[in-house]
Amino acid sequence: MSPAPGTTAAETSATRAWTTRLVIVGIVLTALNLRPAITSLGALLEEVRDGLGMSGTVAGLLTSVPSLCFAVFGVTAPRLARRFGPGAVVCAGMVAVATGLAVRPYAGSTAGFLAASALALMGIAVSNVLMPVIVKRWFPDRVGSMTGLYSMALALGTSTAAAVTVPVTGALGGDWQSGLAVWAVLGAAAVLPWIPVVTRARGGGAADGAARSEGTARRSPRKLRVSRSRTAWALAVFFGLQSTAAYITMGWMPQIFRDAGVPAGTAGLLLALTMVMGVPLAFVIPRLAARLPSQGPIAVVLGLCGLAGYAGLYLAPAGGAWAWAFLLGIANCAFPLALTMVGMRARTGAGVAQLSAFAQSTGYLISIPGPLLVGVLYQHSGGWEVPLALMAALMVPQTLMGILAGRDRTVEDEATG
Repeated sequence: MSPAPGTTAAETSATRAWTTRLVIVGIVLTALNLRPAITSLGALLEEVRDGLGMSGTVAGLLTSVPSLCFAVFGVTAPRLARRFGPGAVVCAGMVAVATGLAVRPYAGSTAGFLAASALALMGIAVSNVLMPVIVKRWFPDRVGSMTGLYSMALALGTSTAAAVTVPVTGALGGDWQSGLAVWAVLGAAAVLPWIPVVTRARGGGAADGAARSEGTARRSPRKLRVSRSRTAWALAVFFGLQSTAAYITMGWMPQIFRDAGVPAGTAGLLLALTMVMGVPLAFVIPRLAARLPSQGPIAVVLGLCGLAGYAGLYLAPAGGAWAWAFLLGIANCAFPLALTMVGMRARTGAGVAQLSAFAQSTGYLISIPGPLLVGVLYQHSGGWEVPLALMAALMVPQTLMGILAGRDRTVEDEATG
């Protein structure tokens, strides 16, 4: 590849290396922002309910909003990426995250809170879909390790928000609004590294192979009918069921512990433990999965941990709280496994983009009723026994779909035409 006019090969190589480092920073900062909007709310859900006058059913709806937004807006990500480039869309997504998180605590009503939350979740939705695409395009030979890196950053952001939101709120005078708004700063920081990447891709960075891929992504033709692939459907259902479990956990687990007599601060730390388990495992699991011909055995182990965790919450929620949080933390690592399978079940960047959008959008649609149903069951049954039985039962089809999605095949083989 020859350098651009007026530049030397050394300058071109240095610029490429600098841009690649910026992309890595952008990936990590973006991943850190993909869950704090949700887990920070879970830690303060009781205070938000009291402040806005929400019923249990409305709070259940609130915990379903992430899945709805991810499904509705995530499906638009490939089209936006073809038109503007994946980096530009992720950059705009982080702007939406920062704006939504800054506005929602001060919206003054449930409707306004939901609308501002939807803006932040819209930015998260498109970034969710495009992160595997950016990894596949910029680091095609390191899909496992780079997926592990951003999965680890995602888990770190998730667990940090769960752990520190309550203490930070206390340090800010006990105002839940300030405790939620502080996470907008992290969203703003994630915008910064994407600006020069996008500027270079649009302003003559064609000499950089990755930048050219970024710029030409919008011209990639559609080659697949992903909905014809059995593997794509299995992956979508697996994604949906693990999302159901994850958002029920993030939205309701602190309340489960608080209702069992666990103090609010400790309940937040228990959720943080569940989330922080994903930090090391989100790095290890994608690397392990990328080396295996089939990822089904990993799905089985994660499913068994989920069943054991829910059984513990049913039988002794306070007595074994730390053990159940630990087991559910392992089970929640079905998410990085799903992301890794997205990258492995398609051969091309365009295939990954379409499979990612299909699996995530369809999966999040599947997951929408879960948190809402848990809220309704909790309110009408007067306890957590029935919701926990439902959550345990859903682990069985999740495991079966993980086995099917983990088979060694690609959607290009099943859905060309």
